Amino acid sequence: MRPFDYSRDYKQLDLRAQPELYAIGKGEQGVLLVEPYKSEILPHWRFKDPEAATASSQTIYGMFLDYLAAKDFVGADMARKFLQMGYTRARRYANYKGGKKYDGPVPDDKKGQSGSHGREQLDRQEEDLVKAESARIFKAKWDEAKQHPEYVRQKAAFIEKYG
Repeated sequence: MRPFDYSRDYKQLDLRAQPELYAIGKGEQGVLLVEPYKSEILPHWRFKDPEAATASSQTIYGMFLDYLAAKDFVGADMARKFLQMGYTRARRYANYKGGKKYDGPVPDDKKGQSGSHGREQLDRQEEDLVKAESARIFKAKWDEAKQHPEYVRQKAAFIEKYG
């Protein structure tokens, strides 16, 4: 698989029209960049509490299924990434009050990329059980998405065609 290319101007690209420019990358890479999917999915992404996480994950999973039905693998993969991000962000907030895992701001040239970027990791705090439950809800939908037979088939076809 090709690595995600952070050098592209994603604000100017429509990856529905140009799927060959999309790279699956690792994990959630590009989740807040790739259009038009970011703008379609992000308004539905919430993990504040289990009720919000349930509604959000169900809506995004529904979008995932719609993208698959339309043979829009990029959209399906982006929906999968939002489900994954629902899990990882809720877990972060469950482990770190306010979601702050590292000391200090993200360097300007690293914004939008995950990682510590040389910053010290803060100590974990007592688990927030509400956010932990939100994470569990998103994890179940993320697992369902990444194992969906049609997603697996379309992913393999996408990799075969575009690398």
